[in-house]
Amino acid sequence: MQIERVQAIASTANFKQLPEKFIRPAHERPENTKPLEGMSVPVISLSESHDILVKEIYNACSEWGFFLLKDHGISPGLIEKLQKVGMEFFNQPQEEKEKYANDPSTGKFEGYGTKMTKNLDEKVEWIDYFFHLMSPPSKVNHQIWPQIPSSYREVTEEYNKELLKVTETVLELLSEGLGLEGKVLKSWVGGDAIEFEMKINMYPPCPQPELALGVEPHTDMSALTLLVPNDVPGLQVWKDDYWIAVDYLPNALFVHIGDQIEVLSNGKYKSVLHRSTVNKERTRMSWAVFCAPPHDAMIGPLPELLDEKNPAKYSTKTFAEFRHRKFNKLPQ
Repeated sequence: MQIERVQAIASTANFKQLPEKFIRPAHERPENTKPLEGMSVPVISLSESHDILVKEIYNACSEWGFFLLKDHGISPGLIEKLQKVGMEFFNQPQEEKEKYANDPSTGKFEGYGTKMTKNLDEKVEWIDYFFHLMSPPSKVNHQIWPQIPSSYREVTEEYNKELLKVTETVLELLSEGLGLEGKVLKSWVGGDAIEFEMKINMYPPCPQPELALGVEPHTDMSALTLLVPNDVPGLQVWKDDYWIAVDYLPNALFVHIGDQIEVLSNGKYKSVLHRSTVNKERTRMSWAVFCAPPHDAMIGPLPELLDEKNPAKYSTKTFAEFRHRKFNKLPQ
């Protein structure tokens, strides 16, 4: 079945009116849910002293579930290359991109896609994407990765290598913030078997951005999500009953706490509710890497954090079971 791609719709001549399926219910439309003015998300530099970092990251993740990370050691040149090869894929003719089409309805999530959930009755998000595993090597299928541009694999593998280091550091700091040994969270999330999933999000210009969403409000089912955007803003995070717009900060990593860290921390860290708005004139893109446990990992509140005064707030289950429930909108 041929799927209608958002990028193809957006590039139609004289395209001025949004098709009905993209128009959100009134209570979800950006025009009716404007972000709070004058509020900024936490910005943290990895060049700070260790003790300050532990405290700043604990505060950001317990209050927001989100922060911008700068001075993280990934070179601006590498981020620029990553974005260039991703844009080159989406700039190819449509028939070339379709060679990589995925099919989530059959469990084939990797590849080129347009809608990530399988509920056909829902409103559609204004987004095309490319999704594939980056790590661990045993799970990676390079046949699914874009073959054009030819440098895609080399650049993406280099970025994966650098991101592994940053993720390890962030997990250590999160562990210490909970009063635990630095390696605890990483080992519970899967150790060296942690899966890194790349999702390149492409939000074409939208004629009526006040009526549509690039991604509807959600929390990530990952442990952590580390994202770099292009310079077109659009990400908003939910805090104290308001949407807060996240400003572009060149070369910063946008760090989201996901559901698995919320569960492991027994709610001390918050999985951040967020959404993506779109732009009338410009294409917004982002490169999100989901750091997730292997499917057979058992995830529940860490025993070290539980006692009579602090009982478990979440059930323990495999990540596969959690995914199944989240995708099918079943209670956890």
